[in-house]
Amino acid sequence: MSAANTRKSVAQLSALLQSGALDPQAFLDETFDAIRAHPDQAIFVSLTEERAAEEAKAASVRIREGRSLGFLDGIPVAWKDLFGIRGLPTTAGSVVLKDAAPEEQDADVVAALAAAGMVGVGRVNMSEFAFSGLGINPHYGTPHNPASTDVPRLPGGSSSGSAVAVAAGLVPVAIGTDTGGSIRIPAAFNGIIGYKATRGRYSMKGVFPLAKSLDSLGPLCRTVQDAVWIDAAMRGRTAPDVERGSIKGLSLVVPETVVFDGIEDGVVAAFEAALERLARAGATVRRQAFPIFSEVFALTQQHGPMVTAEAFAVHRHRLAGPEADRMDRRVVARARLGANITMTGYIDLLNGREKLIAAMAASVGANEILAFPTLPHVAPPIGPLIEDDALFVSTNAKTLRNTLIGNFLDGCGISIPCGAGDAGMPAGLLLSGLPNADDHLLSVGLAAEAVVRGEH
Repeated sequence: MSAANTRKSVAQLSALLQSGALDPQAFLDETFDAIRAHPDQAIFVSLTEERAAEEAKAASVRIREGRSLGFLDGIPVAWKDLFGIRGLPTTAGSVVLKDAAPEEQDADVVAALAAAGMVGVGRVNMSEFAFSGLGINPHYGTPHNPASTDVPRLPGGSSSGSAVAVAAGLVPVAIGTDTGGSIRIPAAFNGIIGYKATRGRYSMKGVFPLAKSLDSLGPLCRTVQDAVWIDAAMRGRTAPDVERGSIKGLSLVVPETVVFDGIEDGVVAAFEAALERLARAGATVRRQAFPIFSEVFALTQQHGPMVTAEAFAVHRHRLAGPEADRMDRRVVARARLGANITMTGYIDLLNGREKLIAAMAASVGANEILAFPTLPHVAPPIGPLIEDDALFVSTNAKTLRNTLIGNFLDGCGISIPCGAGDAGMPAGLLLSGLPNADDHLLSVGLAAEAVVRGEH
């Protein structure tokens, strides 16, 4: 048995497990050994060893007796610390919830992946209450980006531990949440796949909220194929129904508004090279201005961010009491801004959003996919951001900028590694679709991944 097993994709591991070449129980032991031996102990906040052992044993028996539940039987999975897991409190990256009552049942998507035979190995770290795109957590530590070769760099947030657990080769897949980019940002920073589904594609029951009008879920994993398999299981399907598309005839639209502002040269170079490879492979690429993108930010500037209004509503009692003193001061400061957003301002946000979503649908063809850099920069060093509040605020805003557009417009997106930028750090290419265009987006992702990565 090779230690390299923990760095394999879901599809690679599935072949080994289903053939009997790798036993789920032995692989679980290997997984826990890798987690415990890893030098970065800020990735996981808790391990569910007893539950995992039971699930791995059941998978081992099923596979040996020819009763496998399918592709995912025996595959380990890690959960962001927002998903309810039976018998554990959901702490949401915060110490103030450490003594909360244990969950009486699994979140719906946790139950769905367990029903597919997946082995839940534990909960991973995150930005406190999911309220930052950077991934810094003063309570449980900040996972370090494993791609960095110089100084400790950001993991991205808020699904920081989810991305680093996969990128570091500890688990093949981790499940995250995305309210303004919290799956796609850490995926791009760490050089892995991050798929944010359209809001509502999966049940949100049992998931701790940040902003219900924006919250969405999805997997962080090694390949688009893995994302397709996990997506099906999260929806309770026994097999995926997404078919591989074709790059030939694919129409890609590159937005010329907002997303390239202040972008690093290395990120642009990696993105444009990937775009050129897609064009050579048969995709049609056109560039278009999207005033709608500017209007998203103008609306927010006028009335305040929707995420801030809804986060304040979730945490208003906490923010007014002694618990606020135990929270990340930056989370407290940002959430308290929601008190300044009036009811009429919030309603204007909702109405404006509805109009912009409709305008966006009229701006692109039904089968067209937007393509632009996931982030305007590679993962920056952690140190200066911990020391400098102003730098933290400006970096967080810039990091969230490109991805939050998709949340506000209620679409779906998948970040695919497309090369390296400054300091040799990963850059991501974001493919985005209109609301509920997930099957088409994943189909395109399956066809485009190898080309985007530069493998063909």
